[in-house]
Amino acid sequence: MVSKKVLIVYAHQSSGSFNSAAKDAAVEVLTAKGCAVEVSDLYAMTFKATATAEDITGKVKNADHFCYGEETKLAWEAGKLTADISEEQRKLTEADLVIFQVEPELLCFCFVKPCLCYELTLSPTSQFPMYWFTVPAIMKGWMDRVLTLGFAFTHEKRYSQGIFKDKKAMLSFTTGSQESMFSANGINGDMNVTLWPLQNGILHYCGFQVLAPQIFWAPSHVSSEARGTMLEGWRTRMQGLLGENPLAFTPLDCFDGEKGYQLKPEVHEKHAAKEFGLTVGIHLGKALPPNNQMKAGV
Repeated sequence: MVSKKVLIVYAHQSSGSFNSAAKDAAVEVLTAKGCAVEVSDLYAMTFKATATAEDITGKVKNADHFCYGEETKLAWEAGKLTADISEEQRKLTEADLVIFQVEPELLCFCFVKPCLCYELTLSPTSQFPMYWFTVPAIMKGWMDRVLTLGFAFTHEKRYSQGIFKDKKAMLSFTTGSQESMFSANGINGDMNVTLWPLQNGILHYCGFQVLAPQIFWAPSHVSSEARGTMLEGWRTRMQGLLGENPLAFTPLDCFDGEKGYQLKPEVHEKHAAKEFGLTVGIHLGKALPPNNQMKAGV
């Protein structure tokens, strides 16, 4: 049986952080299960965060009116992207699961003593902390530069028909705020809404089957015993991670491409009498479906 390949995209500055411990736990458990695990440690690699013309070797098509998407598509087709991008694309191409792991504290206003030791993970997997309600710049730079037009998506191949539809991805992250603060009545707002741009607008857009996120709530504000329990829960989940069902998104064929990709009338009519919208983003003016971006099968 061919072993599964896992890519962990890791973005945290400290080897002593909870985020580092979550990353190490993932490597240990997944390797023990026979997976081949690669880690892209973005800070250690001094990975370039900005998407510029320097990402292309040789001349660009139109230097006066440079369009990053078009130029990197041409460069990808010609094998002229820089070595750091090409290497990450190789890793991503080979991976069955990608985890983005980062330190997330600046993702939110916590009204507590600041601490930057929070993480997030994607599958393809990333471990990172949330910065200002999103990923850190170095992680966003990885997404901007690696997920290029042509390689990761095209106009025809996106969402449920996307290029990476046979791969899984997930977010695993820590927060600086308590879970209650990320509720529908909490000061930070519903975490499902916060996750929609990342999970739908990046991962699902590229076709990934998006697994439910692994959220470590405010680990810097709990006891060491509680943090240990969090890590044990993560270890337990990883035992069956590759077999998990993904989150639900509305398939691309439910939208009419000739009418501005609006939901088809028959789909809208089918859900007209239902209490909740289809998803967090496609809510049809109804109440948001509970935990749509946090639990599979809802």
